[in-house]
Formats: sequence, structure tokens, C-alpha cells
Amino acid sequence: MKILVTGGAGFIGSHVSDALVAGGHEVHVLDDLSGGFETQIPGDATLHKMDIRHEDVELLWKEEGFEVMFHLAAQMDVRRSVADPRYDADVNVGGLLNLMEAGRKHGLKKVVFSSTGGAIYGEPDTIPQTEEHALQPLSPYGITKLCSEKYLFFYESTYGIEYVALRYGNVYGPRQNPHGEAGVVAIFCERMLDGRQPVVNGDGKQTRDYVHVKDVVAANLSALGHQGSGVFNVGTSIETDVVTLFEHLRDELAPAMPTEHGPGKPGEQRRSVLSYAYTQEVLGWAPTIDVRTGLQETARWFKAKRTGN
Repeated sequence: MKILVTGGAGFIGSHVSDALVAGGHEVHVLDDLSGGFETQIPGDATLHKMDIRHEDVELLWKEEGFEVMFHLAAQMDVRRSVADPRYDADVNVGGLLNLMEAGRKHGLKKVVFSSTGGAIYGEPDTIPQTEEHALQPLSPYGITKLCSEKYLFFYESTYGIEYVALRYGNVYGPRQNPHGEAGVVAIFCERMLDGRQPVVNGDGKQTRDYVHVKDVVAANLSALGHQGSGVFNVGTSIETDVVTLFEHLRDELAPAMPTEHGPGKPGEQRRSVLSYAYTQEVLGWAPTIDVRTGLQETARWFKAKRTGN
């Protein structure tokens, strides 16, 4: 199968690209390398260095005729979306529409879309949050992901292009970029290895559903094999607070480091945890890596990368 992976040089996208190449697919990566790295792209994949908003996307699609698109390219910094919602919408909605218009004209049959569970539901009314939970995004980032899901429904209804939207929890693991606001695990690891004190915002009791990138890749592969369209959570149904997260990483990287708290971030969501029951029922997917084991593995990866061992 001929597959386009947008954002395929990034954290999650490179892992997905690896798995698709290993599965025997012809993989093309579309990435402007603003947040990803060419070295992370599998050797058997073809890189097209391009912004997803560029007009040449249609020319590329016309030449290559991609059947399936894994859409992971995004503006994913929640705080930047708040500071500059126009830019967030331009990349996340405008970029998607540019891809979909090119795809519908030139053979696109299916989209696997990386959405968000952490930012699309807002504060939970019930725990864990199911796909039927009220959609109350608290940031422009969450709004653009929801808007993208609705556009995919439009393209499925109007042009017959199937889609699977995967609503991720907080994804972590090897290759996560610590230079930004999108990955607290990577940020904490980098600071600990530098001997710098990570700061826990507020009381550190805010919770997230941390899901390992290997499990996220498995969910993407399950979505590829699914016949039909739908929206599915990809999480663990387990809440982990920031203090616990810090302690797991500290045990592995900096045992003597104290816990230091700073001011809370205004408007920060307090809780997020996703039910995967529907995903397991329909896609046959369930998480396999518990958070403690996954954090230990991730910390060791960052340490090995630093030391070269």
C-alpha cells in the first residue's frame, strides 16, 4: 500500500513510519522538519520536505497517488495556540484542508488522524472519559483538533474517504522532543540529565493519562486495518499526577533531586483520563505498557542518548 505520513520525521510520526515500513508498505514522509529530524525517518521511506499548507502538496499527490494518509503533522503546543490562535488554525485546519483537497482529487481512500483526548474533552464530567463525553476543549489547539474531526466526517460523507480519528492521551517515549511545551516527560528527563531542577507547576496533583508511543503505534496499525470510519480513544484509563511522574523519572535519573514546586499555570486543565473500552471492542486495541515501566524505559533512552551508550 502507498502511504503518506505527514509529520513522519517527528516523535510519534517516525515511530509510525518505522512500523509501516516494517509492514512492507511504500512509505512517503511529508515534513518541513520544523520539529522533526531527518535522521529519525526510516531509510526505506521517501522524504518530501514541505509544509502541509504549501500549494505543491497537490502536485506531489498527483504524481504519487497516495492511497492512505496518516496525518500527524500539527501545531501541537497548547500554550502557543492560546497565544496565537490564528497560526494554530492555519496549520491544524488549513493544513488539513490543503491535504484533503489534494487527496480527494488524486486517489485518497483513507485517513488515520492523530487527534487529542487530553485537550478535546475539557474537564471531565465522568471518569474515565469515553468517546461520548461532552466535547469542551479549553484551548484553540483542542478546538482545531475537533474541527479537523468534523471536516474528516464531511469528506467521508461527501467523497467516501474513510477516516479513523485517534484521540490520544499524553504520549511519551523515546524520540520525544524536550525543546517545547508538548512533552513534560521529555522536558523533565532533559533537565535531570543536565543537573537542572525541574519545576512542578502548582501542587502537582493535576493528572493526565500517559500512554507509551509503542502502544500508540499499535493503535495506528489497528486503525489501518479497520473497515469504516470512527473516533477512538487511545489511553490507559489510569490517571498519573505530575508529582508521581517526577518521582518515577527521578528514581531513574537523579535520585537525590528534591521536588520543587512553582506557580500553577492559569487555566491549566486539572484532570484527564480516557476510557479505551470502545477502542478495544472495535479495533481490538488495548495498552500493554504500564506507566512506571514505560517511564523507566524512556528515562534510560534519554540517558543512553546523552552518554552514547
